[in-house]
Amino acid sequence: MEGLLRQPQWRVIDQSVIGSHFHALQSFGTDDTLCASVGAGQAPATARTWVHHNTIVLGIQDTKLPFLQEGIQYLHNQGYQSIVRNSGGLAVVLDEGVLNISLIFPEAEKGIDINRGYEAMWQLIQQMFADFPQQIEAREIVGSYCPGSYDLSIGGKKFAGISQRRLKKGVAVQIYLCVNGSGSNRAELIREFYAIAKQAETTKFTFPEIVPDVMASLSELYQTNFSIADVMVRLLNQLKKNSDLLYAGQLNEFELELLPGYYQRVVERNEQVKKP
Repeated sequence: MEGLLRQPQWRVIDQSVIGSHFHALQSFGTDDTLCASVGAGQAPATARTWVHHNTIVLGIQDTKLPFLQEGIQYLHNQGYQSIVRNSGGLAVVLDEGVLNISLIFPEAEKGIDINRGYEAMWQLIQQMFADFPQQIEAREIVGSYCPGSYDLSIGGKKFAGISQRRLKKGVAVQIYLCVNGSGSNRAELIREFYAIAKQAETTKFTFPEIVPDVMASLSELYQTNFSIADVMVRLLNQLKKNSDLLYAGQLNEFELELLPGYYQRVVERNEQVKKP
């Protein structure tokens, strides 16, 4: 666990301030590109940060909802666009108060065990907020949206979820952090989406029964008015401690050549799975 976070170099690609000009589909195409690049040894371990405005990211299972189009229309009426991601999980809310962090590691010859990836991200978040006394737990929070065994919570209230994407010997461990705003209001939005998109139909897959009160933001939990920039400083400080060299970077030439292809795959996948 310690060894995974510790890297000779950490390249940071910060896209947290361009959310209104950056479509979420581009984010998932970018992470796939970085997986291929880092996995091929064309770039060092990379941390990418990103924020998207009013976007609901659906999981593949969500596309099986019997009244999906009605659910998507509801989200649209509330001012949210929707996309389908290429990593696991179910629907999550992204907005200007949610910071996403992707850690892209090269997969060693023995491979990176899936739990080891989750543990590394959990460890990073614990380090980032070590100056607060509250314990950050990793366990499933029943009643949250996109529940999983590595939901991050304080006092039983979830503020983050982690997913992974593996491609071309690269591993992207992705987390969304609800930094500020109302966690329960975000959960209420997803609860209503499922109520409309599922209705009373029996479905093969079990969708979560969302209880908005089990979700909160870091600002609510720590009673501190965090901004995205505040959390970025904490992230950079920890990455610096876990490397010999921390530097800000952009996509290199190898990655710029790969990006259009991976982005197109994400676009085509969305067109396919979201067809009425």
